[in-house]
Amino acid sequence: MRIQKAVFPAAGLGTRFLPATKAQPKVMLPLVDKPIIQYVVEEARDSGIEQIIFVTGRGQRAIEDHFDTSFELERVLESKIKEASDKKKKAELQHMLDEAREISNMFNVAYIRQKEARGLGHAILAARDVIGNEPFAVLLGDDVIYSKTPCLKQMIDSYSRYKCPVIALERIPKESIGRFGVIAGDCVDDRLYKLSGMVEKPKPEDAPSDLAIIGRYILTPEIFEILANLPPGRSDEIQLTDGLVELLGRQVIYGYEFEGRRYDAGDKLGFLIATMEYGLRNPELSDEFIDYLGQMDIKSICGKELPKK
Repeated sequence: MRIQKAVFPAAGLGTRFLPATKAQPKVMLPLVDKPIIQYVVEEARDSGIEQIIFVTGRGQRAIEDHFDTSFELERVLESKIKEASDKKKKAELQHMLDEAREISNMFNVAYIRQKEARGLGHAILAARDVIGNEPFAVLLGDDVIYSKTPCLKQMIDSYSRYKCPVIALERIPKESIGRFGVIAGDCVDDRLYKLSGMVEKPKPEDAPSDLAIIGRYILTPEIFEILANLPPGRSDEIQLTDGLVELLGRQVIYGYEFEGRRYDAGDKLGFLIATMEYGLRNPELSDEFIDYLGQMDIKSICGKELPKK
């Protein structure tokens, strides 16, 4: 069965970005000229997904508004286009209008309210009735991945071949491995691993590999029964990794080491790095941004110098 639906858990409180996230979701923070989550939604679209399910919580209304039609904005832009006499200005306004309409027409969207944030596994379980009895994707909105072929599309290609759950993997430096779920397994094809185990946030010396699980999953509906009966784990939450460990006892799970560059936009430093690199890729900004970086006096800004290579 083809992967047509994707779940976007977005009910987190975004405490690492307070106070910026006190009144808006973390995934709605702007990364150059789009909210973080729009990059991930566009990845789903470009991978062939037809319906997305946002699992939201209190204070997440901005997500719904962003992906909804904004009649007032469209009417204002239409009026300005008619009034504009300059062709360049008219074209710029038309581009804005087209982008606004594209966002709202991108998908068939469903929203599910998660009344309390009880972990990633609990958020996925909340989408059970909408998903039904079919395989589906899960994308975490603060993991932004830049790649020629969308990361999720790479994984869907593997799922189409093996018809088993697939999770995205990335090699992580040993000192950072304790922040991730980590897999044990054997490489069975190009970038594809057959899993034999998973450990959530191990100590570096206890990690079974340097392959970490990151925010892309293709799951089968069997995961719902497991999550529904799973006792709370770390932090008294329903952990998806715990559910995947149990699922691994019932069916084969593969891990795919995706090709691309991942940005942890849910982390302050990761967000700054993503902003800089996406800014450099932006054709409207790159030339002036490069000029600025070349002239920037770092020492006068922060009293420090770049380390010598």
